[in-house]
Parts: sequence; C-alpha cells; structure tokens
Amino acid sequence: MLSLSKLLPLCFLALSALTTNAQNLPPEIDAALTKARIPRDAISLYVIDANPSASTPLLSHRANAPMNPASVMKLVTSVAALDLLGPAYTWQTQVLIDPAGKDGSIKDGSLNGNLVIKGGGDPKLVTERLWLLLNRVRSLGINTINGDIVLDNSAFSVPATNAAAFDGEPMRPYNASPDALLINFKSVVMTFTANPASGVASIQYDPPLAGVLMPMTAAMTSGDCGDYRSALRANFSDPKRIRFLGSYPKSCGERVWSVAYADTDAFAGLAVQGLWESMGGKLIGINRAGQASTQAKLILAFTSPSLGEVMRDMNKFSNNVMAQQLFLTLSLNADSGKPATFEASREVIAQWWKARFGAIAGITPPVIENGSGLSRTDRITGVALARMLQSAYAAPSMPELMASLPQAGVDGTLRRSKAALGVAHLKTGSLANVVARAGYVDATSPSKEGKRYVLVAIVNSDSQAVLAGARTMLDMLIDWTARQ
Repeated sequence: MLSLSKLLPLCFLALSALTTNAQNLPPEIDAALTKARIPRDAISLYVIDANPSASTPLLSHRANAPMNPASVMKLVTSVAALDLLGPAYTWQTQVLIDPAGKDGSIKDGSLNGNLVIKGGGDPKLVTERLWLLLNRVRSLGINTINGDIVLDNSAFSVPATNAAAFDGEPMRPYNASPDALLINFKSVVMTFTANPASGVASIQYDPPLAGVLMPMTAAMTSGDCGDYRSALRANFSDPKRIRFLGSYPKSCGERVWSVAYADTDAFAGLAVQGLWESMGGKLIGINRAGQASTQAKLILAFTSPSLGEVMRDMNKFSNNVMAQQLFLTLSLNADSGKPATFEASREVIAQWWKARFGAIAGITPPVIENGSGLSRTDRITGVALARMLQSAYAAPSMPELMASLPQAGVDGTLRRSKAALGVAHLKTGSLANVVARAGYVDATSPSKEGKRYVLVAIVNSDSQAVLAGARTMLDMLIDWTARQ
C-alpha cells in the first residue's frame, strides 16, 4: 500500500486551511464571467501552485462552497485507488470446472460438468478480452461443454437500478450498472459499413448474443450522413430481436454505434454463449447465473490490465461504469467472504480522506455516491479538490494520474477545448446542471518554466445558457492560469 503521508513534508499537515476567502476577481476573469452571463454565486474557482507546500492561491472564489462536480468526482476515486491499491493493481476473472453431478473430466474435447466464470470486478472485460479468455479455455482441450455455463457475479452486491431513472436514456452505455462480471459494459457495439456494390449496409455486432435475432444488413439510401441513427429507425425494445425500420445513408461510410442491451441481467450469459458458439464451441446445457459448488476446481485465472491502464480509459473518456467498478473494488476483500458494496466503499473513502486530510482545518470530506460523478447528491469543495490534487502531485503515482487525464485540445473529453494546445491535463465534468474542470495546468511563461498549477472550476446552474457560456469561459481560465 502506498502512503502519501510518508511522502509529504511534515509541514504539510501543520498547514492551516488554505486561504479561501473570495478575492477581488482578476479583471480578465471578471470580464469573462460577465460575458458568459455566469452569476458569481453559480461558480467556484480555485487556482494554486501544484507544490503541496503552497498555501496561498492565485485565485479563490467561493472555494469553500460545496458543489456538484459531476465526473470530476472521478478524481477522488482515482487518487484514492492509486494510494490504496497502487497503479499495478489488477483484477482476476476465474474459470472453474464444477462437476455438478458428473465427473468433471475433460475427455475427447468435452467437459463433463459445468464451466463457471467468476467475475472479480474487471472493468475492462470487453469483447476482445472475453475472446482471449474463452480461447484459453479451448486451449485446455474443451470444445463441448456437457453442462451449463454458469456466470458468478457475487463479488459485488449492487442494488437493482432503473437505467432510465437518471436521465431517461436507458440505452446509453454510460447508464450501465456495475457488475463483478462486467462484460463489454453491458453494451452491444454495432459497426455499419456502406456497401454501394450490393446496395445495402452490412452490420457487425460485438459481442454476438446467443438466441438474439440481429439483422446483418440494413437498407441503404443516398443523401447526407447527418443523424444516421435516427435515419435507421432502430428498435431495441425486444431483447430477443434488434430491428432497423429505416435506412443507412451511403455517405456515412463506416460508423460505430454502442447501445446498452435492453435485458442487462441476461447480457453476460448471452454474450459468453454467443461468443463461445461463434468460436466453434458447443454448449449442451444453458447459460445461467449462479455460483460454483465446493467441489469446483480452478482451471485458469484471467488477469485484467493494470489499474494505471484502466484509469486512462476511465478518465480520458469519462467512463462511468468503469469508475463505479473501481469504486466498488475499494471494498472488495475476498478473504472476508463479503461482497463489495457502495456503502462499504464510501466508508473506505471516508477513512482514507480522514487519514490524509483530516488534520488540515477547513478541508471538508466529499459527499460521494458511487465514485463516478453520475449523481445528483455528490458534493465537494474547490479547496478540498485542490488539496487532494496537490498531495497527489507529490506522490510516486503522479505520472499515472496525469497520464489518465484528458489533455486540452488533444484527446478524450478535452479534444475540442479551445485552450492553448496541450497546456493542461484536466478531468471534465458535465451533467444537465453542471460544467466542471479540475486538474493541472502547465505554466507557459518563460520565467516559470517547469511550474504547474492546480486548477479547479465548477459551475452549477439550471440555466443551459449559463452552462453553454461556461465552457468558453473555462477555456479562457485555463489560458489565464498558464500565463501566471
């Protein structure tokens, strides 16, 4: 376990609360807020030297106000995970043979028993990696399963949720719920390719789903690509059948569309069986949820990418379900026999925060729901985020955190930023009433070469006009910070 407290100078804990009283806003910032029509009580701003010994901010406005940070809350999950688990942490997906009333032998290409796949919380068990797992099973001499495929996701205990409850978008992959055996984010990836010679568009599905009718072509039409998804008139309401009642514009060429599968509880089984059969494997029984018996024997453990690699996907593209997987992992303890829960992970975060920052006056702990920021109740202050980012900057895992953050104008959720190219590594946050940025900004002044600043900016407003203006204003704030 890494310990930030051993890395920071003793004076760190002796510092009093960072200066957080609202300053007279710099003229540039004040003018930008006015131009964007952002009320001063709708925004929290904080800029300070990234060095953890720094205590005087360059800019502070409502920095002690609890704000909803949206996906910026992924920073808390990331920093806690790097500290508690380490950047080299990996997840294990286990494959077991359960005799289930048979002898459990592998003979002449057949397994006489059940094949059990036990999830360990891997956030990145996508189609390609599931194929590798199943290919390893086949390399053990198993082509036919004379029993069932049993899917065990008991390592997590997650309350049932309605995918439409948050924002009325149940088919969006970002609304998928976490799962100890999370396969391809519970989503089907459809690749459409225009084929002018045949007059139709071909469709490829990843992963293939057993027993689900999936058309391999769609009608094709001329015209502008535009909103091709609406033009297809897709119907995903029947979990056993995908339909396209419209057509695909030829001008679109190739496009990729990911949708959350309608029956999320059945998805893992359908995906495993579908991919197994597409590889030439046979299943005599059924796919079903369950757990291995005490007679089950482990035949392989499939290792995930490292935490550092997972965080890059999670933060660059603000993947909510990956963040929730990581958050639950904080309370995953195989030795206890108890499943990981959101409640237990919140307690882990609370204890971690108290140990790291509890001695610093004025630094209040975050209110965190599920670790992803996909929440109406999350709250954190700008000064608390800044102090955490300062401490993370002094940690050995700083390069992993920095590499996971979108770079302004370059990649991830900041690729369309109009700030100076590459000058900042920032986590973005966006909800119906939130626009936020937090992370690190490089100084561009020759006299400040090598210096970095921590920037935190959060706008909470029910006005869409305010939020639209906030994005432009925050790009300007990044450039202002870089010039200091």
